[in-house]
Amino acid sequence: MQARKGSHSVYSIRLHLVFVTKYRRKVITKPILERMLEVFNRVCLATDCILIEFSGEADHVHLLLDLNPKNSPSNMVNSLKSASSRILRQEFGDYLSKYYSKPVFWSGSYYAASSGGAPIEQLKEYIKNQDAPV
Repeated sequence: MQARKGSHSVYSIRLHLVFVTKYRRKVITKPILERMLEVFNRVCLATDCILIEFSGEADHVHLLLDLNPKNSPSNMVNSLKSASSRILRQEFGDYLSKYYSKPVFWSGSYYAASSGGAPIEQLKEYIKNQDAPV
């Protein structure tokens, strides 16, 4: 994927996110995962981000985003988790009520890491070797 352009910027911000279900319960089924993908794509579209890759297991999901710099990672996580939790609890409420007595889906925590581009050592070397003014 190439860098994207804004009105005053050129950017390439790749973000790897991991969301874990509340209490690490194994509640994610194939239909839930498929619906989650639709919700995440819709949130990304609304925030000018791109969902590059998505998958998951019964108790967690991984997302790889091309983040727009107008969105902070924490705000993006909040948008993704709140929208998906709300919609999944509405559409799969009977199934989820077997696992949760309260209206929850995600754990409050998440994992986020920048991803892609040159290795950090290569970037450090590039910056160090700039022609500094004398």
